[in-house]
Amino acid sequence: MDSISKIESKHIKKRIPKFSAGDTVKVYVKIKEGDKERSQVFEGVVLQRRGEGTGKTFTVRKVSAGIGVERIFALHSPNVSKIQVVKRGKVRRAKIFYLRKLMGKSAKIEEDKKKLIEEEEEEEEKKEEVKQETKEEKKVKEEKKEEVKKEVKQKEPKGEVKKEAKEEKTEKEKKEPKG
Repeated sequence: MDSISKIESKHIKKRIPKFSAGDTVKVYVKIKEGDKERSQVFEGVVLQRRGEGTGKTFTVRKVSAGIGVERIFALHSPNVSKIQVVKRGKVRRAKIFYLRKLMGKSAKIEEDKKKLIEEEEEEEEKKEEVKQETKEEKKVKEEKKEEVKKEVKQKEPKGEVKKEAKEEKTEKEKKEPKG
């Protein structure tokens, strides 16, 4: 791993939802106004994703008051607080710039229901895996506690035996005359 990727790895976000061109997303952007900070939502269709590492970006397009507005977001930017996938689009291209020329109903993208079903199943599987991991962790913790208890119990009788041996020695010394 070279030095640039080591530095970049510190700034890469861990929890980013899977999305691609054609998907409708809500991007929550942090905006600073004077001393105050608020979150603004930009909802639209993803036109493209590009770049690598911390330079990864995606373009979102929405129509506001009859005017098309596009905005490019850095995927790992600290100003992007959250990305939420609203709909999965069914497109056959990685970059859907043809959407710029379309108006009205023709600009709508068909929803891909298969992707939604697959993702829901994946999420359920992940939740089950997490539950199983927590159960396994609890079992391991309980086993460790039991082992510690057993060790403590084993140490106690040895201590008693040593005390008894010391008592026997002191009794023998008392009985035997010094000389």
